[in-house]
Amino acid sequence: MAKHLEIHDTWLSNPLGSYGSLSNDEYTDLGLKVGLEIHQQLLTERKLFCRCPAGRYSKKHNAEILRHMRPTLSEMGEYDGTALMEFKTNKEIIYLLNNDSVCTYEMDDAPPFELNPDALDQATAIAMLLECKIVGEIHIARKQYLDGSIPTGFQRTTIVGVDGAIPFRNRKIRIRQLGLEEDSCREVSDKGHLRTYRTDRLGMPLIETVTEPDMRTPEEAVAVGQILRRLVRTTNSVRTGSGAARQDVNVSITGGTRIEIKGVHSLRAIPRLVHNEVLRQRTLLGIRGELERRGVKPDGIKDNFVNVTTIMKSSDYQSLQNALAEGATVMAVPLAGFDGLLGLFTQPRTTFLKEFADRIRVIACLDDLPNLASSTDIVPTFSSSQWHKIVKICGVPSETPILVVWGAEKDVHTACQEITIRAREACVGVPSETRQAQEDGTNGFERILPGPDRMYPDTDLPPIQLADERMAKIAAELPETPWARQAKLCDIGVGADLAERLSRHQAYDLFWHLAKRLDEGVIFNPNSLASLLLDRSCPQQPNLEAAGAWWEEIVDRIVGGKIIPEGVWNSNHEPKTAIDEMTGRKLFEAMLAEIPKDGPADGRRREDFVMGHVMRKLRGKVSGRTVRSWVKEALP
Repeated sequence: MAKHLEIHDTWLSNPLGSYGSLSNDEYTDLGLKVGLEIHQQLLTERKLFCRCPAGRYSKKHNAEILRHMRPTLSEMGEYDGTALMEFKTNKEIIYLLNNDSVCTYEMDDAPPFELNPDALDQATAIAMLLECKIVGEIHIARKQYLDGSIPTGFQRTTIVGVDGAIPFRNRKIRIRQLGLEEDSCREVSDKGHLRTYRTDRLGMPLIETVTEPDMRTPEEAVAVGQILRRLVRTTNSVRTGSGAARQDVNVSITGGTRIEIKGVHSLRAIPRLVHNEVLRQRTLLGIRGELERRGVKPDGIKDNFVNVTTIMKSSDYQSLQNALAEGATVMAVPLAGFDGLLGLFTQPRTTFLKEFADRIRVIACLDDLPNLASSTDIVPTFSSSQWHKIVKICGVPSETPILVVWGAEKDVHTACQEITIRAREACVGVPSETRQAQEDGTNGFERILPGPDRMYPDTDLPPIQLADERMAKIAAELPETPWARQAKLCDIGVGADLAERLSRHQAYDLFWHLAKRLDEGVIFNPNSLASLLLDRSCPQQPNLEAAGAWWEEIVDRIVGGKIIPEGVWNSNHEPKTAIDEMTGRKLFEAMLAEIPKDGPADGRRREDFVMGHVMRKLRGKVSGRTVRSWVKEALP
């Protein structure tokens, strides 16, 4: 690199490694903060604000509706930046309607019904488990969504509890709030200016648990997510399976800003996403420092767009030729002061240039890739003579990077504006954005981070007072939290690892149902019972209704010394057959006939000889004490 292009910032010359290459102390030095927003569908019969059934999914539809979204003023007379950005995309939204799962309420053609009381009780119970302060009155608000995911353009939402906490290792993770809201549509496709949604999920009750940014490493973020997931499942009031839970991850480092990563469908994806966002913010801060040293300021970056359509008509680049054949406009945008920066890696396999390409794809709807060309590309998109003409008509030095975009004239103009907006933001550092999680652990631009102006009161629904009697009834029926279960198990002698697993397992209630027998036999203890229920294969699911009687007979035989816990392993038969098999008596009798005649003739030596022979097949099925008694009975 030429001397005048040398980059001095150590954050750029010493990039982070791949996920797993940093220690916890290094994340701490970077000032990493992580918060979670976990969305979980509630298991109710009907939706939140209408009488339609919840959870009835279908790929069939009976009708379609076309809509355009427009922003509205907030209560303070301001427009939300995200709403304005979405309006700029000029999207047409198509909704696919199924008569069995949607009604006129979801289309904003009828007022809402009263809030589903079952959903409110379930949300309140979970808020109590999170040790939240429950609000005295439920007030419904509207939250603007102009991406089309909700046909009304807003989501009805409310806060149920605030200022909670959950235990995590040797400290507390603060819970900012638990909200109750209606779920959005399912996206079917998004191409150009047309976006299509399926409405069967729309309006289903959904809780949103928001933590404070109290996690300091990627591993802590996923661990806290697991705790919250297990907690809500103890209530048996949430849906499970694909799409029933979704996570948003908020990430920031010192000098950066809060970035919300949306669409995280698996907790396992969180650590890599967090690490890569740390890498991105660190590099963006390094770019800001380099621009400062070069004297590049936001107000110095002008809307300098140059029409190069005529020049590019001779290009042999196929994507551009196809666009020109359809009447495309081609524009060039020089970025003075950005030489040597566009190719810097912000995430694995992702350079700073993609920050511009993403904005163009999302906001200008130029989503046929590649959607821009850069004069800094290692493999030139256009010929050197064409780039020479572009540089000349732009009137900039040869080392100045130039971005070229093409498409419909209006979209290209929007794209050029977004390029200069993103360039100005680079001088500030890390722009506030909502970003979409990608399968490879990286993330891409989705929209501007929403602000408070997207919220305003809902005038269709009155406040709901939460009566003391109602709260007392919910509190009385709360299940034990996983950490309370774990402590209870440890108190009676279950090992920490087994206690943690059993505390979140469906066999927990069965354990206590069987635990009354634990003091009847020396060979059977709480740890053995926990291990038996968790680690042994059994004919039926370990719950009181389906397998209680079977397990009670097993415990009877263990306590009576007829079988040992290991004898329950790998039994795939029906309960009674499995029990008969595990007694081993028939097997023992069959083996007696196979005992060699040349062994010891009598006495203790003969007894030991027979024991050694039969235990080859009975070991792990029947206790040695029981087999010894059978041998004594069989010998003369």
